[in-house]
Amino acid sequence: MTHQFPVRVYYEDTDLAGIVYYANYLKFIERARSEWLRGIGVDQVAMKAEGVVFAVRRIEADYLSPARFDDLLAVASRVHSMTPARVVMDQRVTRAGAALFVARVTLVAIGAGGRPVRLPRALAAGLG
Repeated sequence: MTHQFPVRVYYEDTDLAGIVYYANYLKFIERARSEWLRGIGVDQVAMKAEGVVFAVRRIEADYLSPARFDDLLAVASRVHSMTPARVVMDQRVTRAGAALFVARVTLVAIGAGGRPVRLPRALAAGLG
């Protein structure tokens, strides 16, 4: 299952040359993951109240081509693999179908003590 999330590039996302600042791609893919979770019924506020949050453990990213001010982008997110306490996702930022940025992101569920815990049931069910 692939989730699509639209992103408009605003002036604040760019550097002096009008090109998206590299770190902002990480914000774009973070927003896409949050919307994907919301879409499959995972309530991150409720999770946090129960002492469970997601943390990025690892990210591998390739910047392929620049995005510019006012571009309409799409972030595609899909699960690459999953274990009881980890999700590895592939995410791709495109403009008109052309890849600009690709990343593989490893997320872990952690408890109040900062130790890995099992993924929430709603997430596992949403992926199954």
